[in-house]
Amino acid sequence: MKAIIFENFGAATDVLNATEIEKPQPQKGEVLVRIHTSGVNPSDVKKRAGSFQNLLDDGYVIPHSDGAGMIEAVGEGVDKNKIGQKVWVYQAQHRRRFGSVAQYICLPEDRAPELPETVDYATGACYGIPVMTAHRCVFADGDPKGQTILVTGGAGKVGYYAIQWAVKAGANVIATASNDEDAALCKSLGATHIVNHREEGWGGQILDLLDGGKVDRVVEVEFGYNLTEVLKVLRIGGTIATYSSARAMNPTIPFYKMLFMDVTTRFVLVYDMPESAKQQAISDIAKAEKEGWLKHRIAKRFAFDDCAKAHEFVEAGSPGGCVIVEID
Repeated sequence: MKAIIFENFGAATDVLNATEIEKPQPQKGEVLVRIHTSGVNPSDVKKRAGSFQNLLDDGYVIPHSDGAGMIEAVGEGVDKNKIGQKVWVYQAQHRRRFGSVAQYICLPEDRAPELPETVDYATGACYGIPVMTAHRCVFADGDPKGQTILVTGGAGKVGYYAIQWAVKAGANVIATASNDEDAALCKSLGATHIVNHREEGWGGQILDLLDGGKVDRVVEVEFGYNLTEVLKVLRIGGTIATYSSARAMNPTIPFYKMLFMDVTTRFVLVYDMPESAKQQAISDIAKAEKEGWLKHRIAKRFAFDDCAKAHEFVEAGSPGGCVIVEID
């Protein structure tokens, strides 16, 4: 089968190579999925660049955790009726060498949930990291109905979905965006107010919008960089659910200020979410698709042989939606 691999860390064009390798066979509890689309996320490009130095200890790696395709075979203990089922895959390359940018992948059956017939493979490749991360950020600390939630970077890959989950759950959503186009997008998803996070003191704008009130929760894309403004607007006993801090990777926190605010800071990494949270997200995604309200954005699609270009596109920042590699 054909696959994209890397045997060394480095720049995408230097280390990503298309090659032919042996087709895997499903073991006990596994399914063999014929992959049609593979999602590219920031964590994938960071791994390829060397963020996990022991990743190559056992040999080459097939990158990417997200994807979608169809089950072609099953291992011992798996219902044979699953053969022919459309699925999306997640955690394909988490603590494993072989990810989703290949014609075939074998993985545990619970990492390949059913993809609704009405949903295309490109959309299915968006579910794993962006949609599940957003779901965890919104729901990890209980029902958000009636609460005010601030989503920073609301037009980003995760923020885009966080707004939708929160609005559907009955929360009042305030979002930040850096330009008029992104602000309009956040509005279209149901955010009631938008402020520009590139403007100095944007937290004060939120306080004005809330007429002295404060937000209950924050879904945070730039934890360290935004913390000063976030603490201005977060109520006593509020929660910050953060999944990234790229602009301040080793932030210094104002411990006593946060202590006296009784702040809960939740760090969200989709791979290590509790299994119950993963299954709830999977269930809610299926329900949302059945009801037809969950919106998706594909920023760009790349051919299999252009996988390196897909990595470069993600590394360039702010792709405005999911980035997909089409296997065939």
